[in-house]
Amino acid sequence: MSVSTRSIDFVNFNFTNESTMDACFGAFDKDCDGKLNLEEFRTLCGALFRNGKGETYNVDDGTLTEIFKIFDTNDDDHIDRDEFVFCWHHWIKVIVKPVSAILVIDVQNDFISGSLNISNCPAKHNGEDVIQPINNLLETVDFETVVYSYDWHPIDHVSFIDNIFLRKLHESSPIKAEDAKVYDTVIFDRDPPMPQKLWPKHCVQNTWGSDLHKDLKVVENATKIYKGTNPDVDSYSLFWDNQKLAATKLDPLLKQKHITDLYLCGVAYDVCVAYSANDALSAGYRTIILEDCCRGVDLLDIEKIKNYVKENHGVVVHSSQVKDMIDGNDRKPELGYKLALELKHNRQ
Repeated sequence: MSVSTRSIDFVNFNFTNESTMDACFGAFDKDCDGKLNLEEFRTLCGALFRNGKGETYNVDDGTLTEIFKIFDTNDDDHIDRDEFVFCWHHWIKVIVKPVSAILVIDVQNDFISGSLNISNCPAKHNGEDVIQPINNLLETVDFETVVYSYDWHPIDHVSFIDNIFLRKLHESSPIKAEDAKVYDTVIFDRDPPMPQKLWPKHCVQNTWGSDLHKDLKVVENATKIYKGTNPDVDSYSLFWDNQKLAATKLDPLLKQKHITDLYLCGVAYDVCVAYSANDALSAGYRTIILEDCCRGVDLLDIEKIKNYVKENHGVVVHSSQVKDMIDGNDRKPELGYKLALELKHNRQ
C-alpha cells in the first residue's frame, strides 16, 4: 500500500489495520531508513494538524521538538517503528478519532431568571443566551456522553448569605458576619480556615430554581451530576467539592467511557465552568470551552479562565467548530500537545 503525504487523509484510516500504520510510516519516512527524523516528523504533523478546510495549523519549532522527543523514547533523535507504534495508537489515533463528552453546566432557573440571575451580576450576561447554541449542538453532534450538572443545595448551605450566622467565622476573616454582603468572601472557622464567597439563596433542592431551564434540550440516557449537596462545603466543579474532600462520579464515568475530549458549556462561565475546566485539565482531559455556550458573572474573571485554559493547552472555540473537531476533521495542535504531555506524564 503506497501513500503520498500530499494525499494523507487520517480521518479515513483504519487504525486497527497494521498495514495502514506501516503505509503511513513509510509515507513520511522519505529517506527509507526505517525511522523518522525531526524533519520527517514535522511533515507528519503538517498533515495531522489541519482544520476543517484542510488548511495546516502552524506548530512552533519548540513545541514540535518537544513532542518529537516524547516519542523518541531511546533518545537517538529518531522515531523508529516500535516507537511509532506507540505514537500511532496512543497519539495519532486519539487526535483523529477522539471520544468526546459535553458537560452542560448548571443551566438552571435560578441562574437565568431566579434568585441568582446572572444578568444582575457585573458582566450583565443573559443566561438564556446559552440555550439555543447548546440545543443546536445536542441535536446535530454525536457526543459519546452528555452530562448535565445541577447545583443542588440544602436549605442551610454554607454559601447562602442568609445563613451567615449559622457558622462561626475565623478570626482572620476580613469581614464580620454582621457586615457581610452578597458576593463578599468571608473565612469560616475550620481546620484549615475556609474562605467562602457569599451568594443569594439559590438552587435549593427540589425547588423551581434548581430545575433545568424548560427550553434546554435534555437527551435520553444522559448522566446527571448533583453538586453542592454537603451543607458545609461549597462545590463549583463537576469533579470535586471546593475543599477536595469528596469527588463526584464524573471522572470514573468518563474513564469507563474512554473519553478523551471534554466540551464545557453553561453558567456561570467564571465559576462552575471555570472550576470544572481547571479540574478537567488537571485530570488530563483535552479540554474545550464553548465560548458562545457560556455566560458568566465578571468579565475580568471570564478572561482569566480563558487565558488559563489556553496556557494549559486547552482551547476556547465557537460551537460551530465542534462537529468538525469531533469528526476528526479539525485537529488542533494545542490539544495534540496536551495529549503528548499526558502520555509523557503517565509514562514517568
